[in-house]
Order: sequence, then structure tokens, then C-alpha cells
Amino acid sequence: MKLTTPSHQPRRTAFAAAIPLLVVLGGVLAVQTRFNGELGRNLDDGFLAAALIFSVGFVLASLGLLTSRNARQGLKRVYGEVRAGRLPWWALLGGAVGSVFVLGQGLVASLLGTAIFSIAAIAGQTLGGLLVDRLGIGTGGKRPMNRGRILGSFLALAAVAWSVSSDIGGDFPTAALVLPIVGGLCLGWQQAVNGRVRLAAESALTATVLNFFCGSVVTILVAAVHIAAVGRFPALPGQWWLYAGGMTAVLFIAATSVLVRRTGVLLLGIGTTAGQLLVSLLLDTVFPQSGRAVGWTTVAGTLLAVVAVVVVSLSGNNGTSVVGPRGRAAR
Repeated sequence: MKLTTPSHQPRRTAFAAAIPLLVVLGGVLAVQTRFNGELGRNLDDGFLAAALIFSVGFVLASLGLLTSRNARQGLKRVYGEVRAGRLPWWALLGGAVGSVFVLGQGLVASLLGTAIFSIAAIAGQTLGGLLVDRLGIGTGGKRPMNRGRILGSFLALAAVAWSVSSDIGGDFPTAALVLPIVGGLCLGWQQAVNGRVRLAAESALTATVLNFFCGSVVTILVAAVHIAAVGRFPALPGQWWLYAGGMTAVLFIAATSVLVRRTGVLLLGIGTTAGQLLVSLLLDTVFPQSGRAVGWTTVAGTLLAVVAVVVVSLSGNNGTSVVGPRGRAAR
């Protein structure tokens, strides 16, 4: 008879507890998407909207940094790890790479439509999760591409496609699909390296500050070039809640930098996808846009996404190998 050792039990308990948190974080991301979309629509400038989102997040995270001694010391620890070669310098660029997804929303989402943009982005994120986990870029070490994880990935993709199937139709520029797919791939990489920075810093807040600093630099530069090219600076809307996307982004980045260590990038992406669908379903039911009713395919796709989370979580090799702060596997 196989017995569960005490050393394994805490890790399995922590992993099981992380799954519902992933769904909640997915809901936070759905709310964030609604806020960010409204900000971009009011500005009529997706470049500036992305810069404002990252800037608000950076300011909020920096205020937290000022009140946390451990987070400030985390900056020194990260510097020491990079200087010693134990943490690669490119791990600090999570926010810069992740900004591709936010910029993609402003550039091609209106051309493709929200449904097809979401399918392409989540396809990229799911494939990126498989690749990042297989290569062991994140803190959880290498995770095998077994049948359960592959099946869960296909179920997640099918869930998204099914939930938006009633919205697909009409002609759209096929080449524009490249940007959301690449953006989804970038999200998986961002979550993986942010987890490594958090582990080196011993502070999720430190990792969050560095993420938003890099993202702010990239998006502000891109927005500045765009504004100079068009010769117009849009008037900023006065409604405070339009900037709330940056607030929710701080929560999402900080939490995922911690959870990715236990779940891996693939399950992190699938779990948050399930949360996105569940909360999006609630938002579209309670606060419908353009008078559109929720279809049965959306409900069915949401349930299938939850099944995908269960399949991946039961596939094994999740959260059992953790990379320590000095690059060694912790047992």
C-alpha cells in the first residue's frame, strides 16, 4: 500500500487550495478587461490606454513598496541574484513582454471582434503554457507534456470556442490573428518569469513593482511615438473607475507570481480562463452590453472550461518540484 508522506501532504494541500484562487483571479481579469475596454473606447486610443493602465499599476505598487521594508529589501536581493548569475537578467522583463497583449487589445481587437480575439489569445496562452512548463522556465521546474495536460488544453480551447461560437461570423483580416496569439504566448512567459523574480526577491510586491516598471516604460514609449505621429493627445476621461483596470492588474500580477510556483503556467492559464468565463457570464447576464442575451453555448462553454481545470489538476506533476531561490530544486 502506498502511503502519502508528511512532506508531500502540505504541497498537495497548497496546490488544491490554489485552484479556486485561480478561478477568482480569472474573474478579476474579466472585470479588468471590462474596465480597460471602456477606457480605450473613451480615449479612442489603445496605445495611450495601455500606458495609463501600466502607469496606474506602477504608482499603486510603488506606494506599497514604500510601506514594506521586506519589498524594498527584495530589490536588493534581486540585484544580488542577477549580479551573481543565479537569476537571468531577462527574467526582469516580464512586464515588458506582457505589454504585447495589452497593446494587441488596442490594435486589433476591434478588427477581429472580441470573440475571435479571445480565442486567438487564449490559444496562444495555452500553447505557451505547455511550452514554458515543458522547458522549465518557471519556478516549478519541468512539467511533462502528458496526455492529461494535453487533453485539458484542448478542452480549454474547446470551451472558449464553444462559448463564443454564436458570435463568430463575417469576414475578418486573418493576418491580424498573429498579434493576439503572440500576446497570449507572452502572457504565459510573463507569469513564469514573474514567479522566478518573486522567489528571488522573497516578495510578491517586489516582483509586481518590477513588472509594472518594465511595462510602463515600454507602453509609455510606444504611446509617445504614436501621439507624436498622429499629432493629437486625447482628452482624459473624468470617471475614476475607468482607471480601475490598473488597480485590478496589481492584484492579478502579485497573486499569479505566487501561485505559478505551485500550479505551473499551463494550469494557471486554464484556471484563470475558467474564472474569466464564469465572471464574464455573470457580467453579461447582470450588465449586458448592446442588449445581447447570454446564449446556451456560453453557459455550456463555461462548464467545459471548469472540466478542463479538473482534468489538468488530476494529470499529475503539478506543484511537486519547486525551484529554490538559488536555482536548486526544493523537495
